[in-house]
Amino acid sequence: MTSAGEARSRGVLLITVDSLRADALGPHTPTLRELARRGTTFDAAVAGGNWTPFSFPDLLGARPVFADASTPGPATDPTLAETLSAAGVRTAGVNAGNGFLAEYYGYDRGFDEFESFLDGARTPVGRFLATHPTVNGWVQYLGWPVSSASAKLRGRERRHAVDTSHLHALERRGLDAIDRFGADDRPFFLWLHYMDAHTPYVPAPRHVRAVTDGEVGSLQTLLGHLRAGLGREVDGETLRTLRALYDASVRQIDESIERVLGALVDAGVREETTVVLAGDHGEEFLEHGHLAHYPKLYDELVRVPFVVDHPGAPARTEEAAVPLRDVPPTVCDALGVTPPAAFAGESLLPTVVDGVAPDRAPVSSLALRGESVTSQPIPRRLGDGTPFAAARTARWTYVRGPDGDVEVYDRDADPGEHDPVDRDAVPESTLAALERTVDDRLALLHDAGTDDAAGDGGGDAPAEIERRLEALGYR
Repeated sequence: MTSAGEARSRGVLLITVDSLRADALGPHTPTLRELARRGTTFDAAVAGGNWTPFSFPDLLGARPVFADASTPGPATDPTLAETLSAAGVRTAGVNAGNGFLAEYYGYDRGFDEFESFLDGARTPVGRFLATHPTVNGWVQYLGWPVSSASAKLRGRERRHAVDTSHLHALERRGLDAIDRFGADDRPFFLWLHYMDAHTPYVPAPRHVRAVTDGEVGSLQTLLGHLRAGLGREVDGETLRTLRALYDASVRQIDESIERVLGALVDAGVREETTVVLAGDHGEEFLEHGHLAHYPKLYDELVRVPFVVDHPGAPARTEEAAVPLRDVPPTVCDALGVTPPAAFAGESLLPTVVDGVAPDRAPVSSLALRGESVTSQPIPRRLGDGTPFAAARTARWTYVRGPDGDVEVYDRDADPGEHDPVDRDAVPESTLAALERTVDDRLALLHDAGTDDAAGDGGGDAPAEIERRLEALGYR
């Protein structure tokens, strides 16, 4: 068996999926299930927070959000891409339109090629549709016969009636990068970030039919969008429709990833490439009273799929809790690059290759709450809300809310985290470790009253980023 110290890859493909729940991989995601079957699946992977700006600073950066600045974004230490680029690795990043991952926030640092699909629409109608993806999806769907016929007259083929998530453009950029990377012997790193599973869930209708065996049609889809969009109370039928749309969106992503992995095969580098899959956070479907990903730190929001498929490594399942901040050192390790000391995480390659159990303290997550749970402003600064944190082991969840109240859950007995237990029910050493982890995470926060150490992300973002964030539901 190849040891972790000798297991170097030709390249790494990092696939991140916005709002991907831990239970999202199922019969409708054969590609992702096959990836999990042949790789190492981390069953208790924990995101750094409940939404993108709180998870990505340590997923692509070096340290958790707000560690050295009171604004979101990667720390001033070298990012993963900067570290790899300095070591001679070719780098490319493609973000399907998430404004939180744009150049403005510093996520282009270190990438030889970077695309975030935030170029402005040129007409008022185009800007309106970009800001209202649900409307955009229905316009595309209803206009499909005409647009398909027009494409055929021009000698092109349109395979999909709806694309509001930049999935096809992202895929094309990814395939082009793989073609280039496969043409020479230099190591490479490619990051693709999919947005289809993020609200408002506008998959192509054929995917909806596939995950529901045709039971959810266009009328139910429209009614589900309308009820959720108008903020009305969601009944059981509407909730099932929204979850079906979510599952259909994940199926749409699965098909795209199948084509990307196929391109690695065609380029002759699939068996030399480490493939890493991770959700950046989860998604709630009324488990704790809301939809989407409001500032809470329960399992449906912070436990995510995390798979590492490394050449030559056997299939494994790891139950220990691990943080997504382990992604950067793991990627470096796979490419034979020494991770910088500033990286807060640790490489998981010894687990992937040799089965060495991760020796981790409880894993922390952070959220920032405004005046209420449903008050989730775009976090310009740490001072825009009250921070609170949670810590997890493979069994226990400890949440210290913004008011200082503590909830402890035994997930073996209560996997849905609905019935808090008394703290004296937790082994004393475990409770002490959970409390210390939360204390340490909150102590790490930058002083919101001081000048920022990095970036200028404390003011209003450019108009196109603001419009894109508004389209995602952030105001």
